[in-house]
Amino acid sequence: MRRDAVVKRALLGIDLGTSSVKALLVDARTGRTLGSGAGEYPILREIPGHAEQEPACWWRATAAAVRQAIAAASQPPEIAAIGLAGQMHGTVLLGRDSELLGPAVIWPDQRSAAQVVEITHMIGAERLIALTGSPVASGFQAATVRWMQHNHPDLWERVTAILAPKDYLRLRLTGELATDPSDGSGTLLLDARQRDWSTELLEILDIDRSQLPPVRPSTAIAGGLMPAAAEALGLHAGIPVVVGAADTACGALGAGVLSAQDLLLTISTGGQIVLPCADVRVDLRGRMHTFCAALDAETGGAGWYQMAAILSAGMALRWLQDRVLALDGDDAASRMSAWAADVPAGARGLLFLPYLVGERTPHMDPHARGMFLGLTLGHGRPELVRAVMEGVVLACYDAESVLQELGARPARVIMAGGGSRSSVWRRIVADVFGLPVQQLDVPEQSAMGAALMAGAGAGLFDLVETARAWASYGPEETPDVERHALYRSLLPVFRAAYSKHQEDFARLDELAG
Repeated sequence: MRRDAVVKRALLGIDLGTSSVKALLVDARTGRTLGSGAGEYPILREIPGHAEQEPACWWRATAAAVRQAIAAASQPPEIAAIGLAGQMHGTVLLGRDSELLGPAVIWPDQRSAAQVVEITHMIGAERLIALTGSPVASGFQAATVRWMQHNHPDLWERVTAILAPKDYLRLRLTGELATDPSDGSGTLLLDARQRDWSTELLEILDIDRSQLPPVRPSTAIAGGLMPAAAEALGLHAGIPVVVGAADTACGALGAGVLSAQDLLLTISTGGQIVLPCADVRVDLRGRMHTFCAALDAETGGAGWYQMAAILSAGMALRWLQDRVLALDGDDAASRMSAWAADVPAGARGLLFLPYLVGERTPHMDPHARGMFLGLTLGHGRPELVRAVMEGVVLACYDAESVLQELGARPARVIMAGGGSRSSVWRRIVADVFGLPVQQLDVPEQSAMGAALMAGAGAGLFDLVETARAWASYGPEETPDVERHALYRSLLPVFRAAYSKHQEDFARLDELAG
């Protein structure tokens, strides 16, 4: 085929992440990657506790990423549809004529801690969770909006539209306002069961429904690519753009994790545990989140997912590498992995609590701290590495236990993120969870999920069937009975170490200032 021949039926998935945007061009028949691109942008932290980004930077990075993906394709693609994924919880405020009223406030922002307390008190903690599926946290749109109402009332009076990050990007692409249930539920303004804005919450928080975009299915066509946007991206005008979904929902879709039989465990900087569910199952103690999925009854998949998270996973191993062992060189990670492989399960009686920056599930404790328990003169670098890796997985299992309390019984674990590339970490996960583990072999799974929604929205295929067909995994790692029994005996010690020292952690945090 000539270089200038046209690839029919390509799909473009765009994932607007926290630090960069990814563009993925795939063949709509096979899911094969045709080209990819990326563009970065900074997080603005000009005021302590604030985390903002300029939507104009998102747009420039998106244009660059899409052009890279097109250039990387071996043949010019004919794009059938565009799908979107994006970072959750963020807030973009628009005035008249879609005028930006300031930078976007994104999910790591901590300015709204007082508003979190206020909202929880106004609505009631259990009522809020029962309605939305989740406790509110700083950086969530509901808390950010409340902060704006209190601290910038003049600006708030000018607000005509409140958008999540990916919904602003789609506005630039199509000129249309919309959101989907998955991003909507991440705002903590959505009724999770009704999959639409909660009249009760909007009234209590003094938000007019007209300020929020209409909630549409993730695969619905939001509009066609406008000429100006097409020129910026190097595409043809009129390409259908679907509504899209939040990045976590898209990531599960791109991983082929569509039912409660599969648990998606991502070990990257932090750790994330995602389990699809067919109904809204909430933890009234507020230890985890239940959000709407990219799927719904019409698409034939589980309409919600439960999510638990730990804050320090790969971050803990990197801390050990850089700050404790002072290892340099490109082979540092592989050397550490080899050391850990030579140490038996249990790290010769050494345990590690990975709470280096506080913890979320199941403790929801910003004062929690890391800890080595059981150090002896016989422990060296290999045992330290093994203990950190095991401690991360024990923390993930501790988080997943909350889902078990609510009835979760997954049959296997799908591992994603940088940690999934470590055979040692995969074995530890299999042995701790007592479940078979497979590494996800899908690049840029959130962008892939966005591409899948684009194809379904364009009527090219069934979303659930194709998501399962396109997902690919590595060989299965099966649990060892004896090692699983050992880890089960260590788990109570691991849990008790936190409970025994919870007050000590808070005191040390106070003394550290």
